[in-house]
Amino acid sequence: MQAARGASLSSLSEPGSTPRSAVGLFAAVAILALALDQVTKVIAVRYLEGEASIDVIPGLIQFTFLRNPGAALGTGSSMTIVLTIVAIAVSVAVVRIATRLRDRVWALGLGLLLAGALGNLVDRLFRSPAPLRGEVVDFIDYGPFVGNVADIALTIAALLIVWRTFRGIGIDGEREQS
Repeated sequence: MQAARGASLSSLSEPGSTPRSAVGLFAAVAILALALDQVTKVIAVRYLEGEASIDVIPGLIQFTFLRNPGAALGTGSSMTIVLTIVAIAVSVAVVRIATRLRDRVWALGLGLLLAGALGNLVDRLFRSPAPLRGEVVDFIDYGPFVGNVADIALTIAALLIVWRTFRGIGIDGEREQS
């Protein structure tokens, strides 16, 4: 519970928190998650492409290599250019919003959102078959879904953003007035 207007809402939202520290967290998270995504995709292409699936946790998680021209679960495979444009628009919007960050949970969520969008965008821009039509490298097989680190970042980002929004806390760390 907030003691007074402007007081801390949680240990992740400090009254002395500066936009600079939140934006720094946002940037660090985005860079680290994007780097992890790209490194794991390089490894997947090198060691998994053309190979049989590898059990990581039998019956639960496997490494299964595939290239996905579409969105989640292979939907929209004929709309690769549209998905590329959407990823560019989302990335630009997130960077613009990030300049107003003061809340560390929002910084974490938006950093992961940017990393996830950019991680798959890099594939669409630079992987075969052609620029803007590139197929996303997926390799983490959860059963009905095969994804990558960017997809994990997007999922965690969505959960954090929904949680913060549900609690009524804005990107500035202030509780929204109803």
